[in-house]
Amino acid sequence: EAQLVESGGGLVQAGGSLRLSCAASGFTFDDYAIDWFRQAPGKEREGVSCINNTDGSAYYADSVKGRFTISSDNAKNTVYLQMNSLKPEDTAVYYCAAVPGRLGCHHPYDYWGQGTQVTVSS
Repeated sequence: EAQLVESGGGLVQAGGSLRLSCAASGFTFDDYAIDWFRQAPGKEREGVSCINNTDGSAYYADSVKGRFTISSDNAKNTVYLQMNSLKPEDTAVYYCAAVPGRLGCHHPYDYWGQGTQVTVSS
């Protein structure tokens, strides 16, 4: 059974850092792109960052460019999202999702996790 499990969320002050993890199992990790998206109350879902394990390409939303870094550890089937210089507007539930790498990021997901809460206080 395919599974994605997020961890690493929490409460942090503005300017602080968090590292989110997305542990994958039950599918061929190397054939997939892993997408991080977030959902804040009353706001539309926003794609944050994505890494394609088939070619190593990465994508960042303009709102996080220069502050967030995505990386993939293929030996551990885990994708990380390092979030620095956090702002209150980064507060949301963060989810990771998997899309076939041959399709690339920004396509419908095959699998997704339950999410992890990130709260940034001002």
